[in-house]
Parts: sequence; structure tokens; C-alpha cells
Amino acid sequence: MTDIRVPLSVRDLAHEDLPSCDWSGSAIHVRQIAEQLRRAELGEVDYLAVCGPADVPVAIGGVDYMLKSGVGTLWQLGVHPALQSCGVGTFLITSAEARITARGLAVAELGVEESNPRARALYERSGYRSYGRELDSWDVETEEGSVKRCQTMCTLMRKDLA
Repeated sequence: MTDIRVPLSVRDLAHEDLPSCDWSGSAIHVRQIAEQLRRAELGEVDYLAVCGPADVPVAIGGVDYMLKSGVGTLWQLGVHPALQSCGVGTFLITSAEARITARGLAVAELGVEESNPRARALYERSGYRSYGRELDSWDVETEEGSVKRCQTMCTLMRKDLA
């Protein structure tokens, strides 16, 4: 097997990136990301794009600074399906943590769906530890175009960055 190495960079996600982020979820999800980009303009969140040489996002994710005082909360982390398990998610998490520490904060938190053991394993390898559980919900668009409410239990995880 031959390893192929592709340089990655991280930058702020921009509105013009959204058409190329349809791999991250339904149309309603992409519209929700657009709403978060407005919050980024206000400095309430960072929304990151990990890009390869073509400067097209292959991973995206946000850091919310408003949910808890003194904490950066990672959310909506996603890696293009073709690039999962290639280190891109680790790069995204490390980049998000750098944004958190650049704001003078020393704690990162996230919630991971209990039905997603691969993501939880990634977060544990990255140094996150479980501290509780919480019910989470969001809207998704079905193939027929209707909106459906999804609900799941999440494990809450925390990492000290200091």
C-alpha cells in the first residue's frame, strides 16, 4: 500500500463555500451553517474549513464561545466521507482547539452521539474525557423534502487545553 500525503490548511468557512459542503448534510443543515456564519461575523463562534490544495472544504466544524462562560464548545464537526479515518478530523479538532486557546480559554467541550462510537474514539484519542450525558435534537430534511426532528442521547466530553 502506498501512502499519499496531501497538504491541509485551515481557514474560516465562507458563505461562498456552502455549495461545496453538501456532503456534510441535508439542505436544511447547510442553511443552518449559513446562519452560524452570521454569528461568526459577530465573533460569537468560529466556523472552520479544512481544505486541501484546491482550497475546497473537506472538513468543517464550529466552536461556540457563547454556550458556557470560559469554554469553547465544538459542534457540527464533519469530514467528507471519502476522507474519514485519514487524520483530517484530528487536524480539524487541533485547529479548533488552537482557536479556543487564542481567545485565552483553557477548556474545550463537545457532545458526541452515543450511536457514533468512531467519533467518540477519535475524541478520546484527542484527549477528551466523558463527564455526563445530554439529550440533543435537530431538524433534518427527508428525501421527500419534509422536515423531521431527530433526537438522540449524547455523551458530553471535556478537555483541558492548558
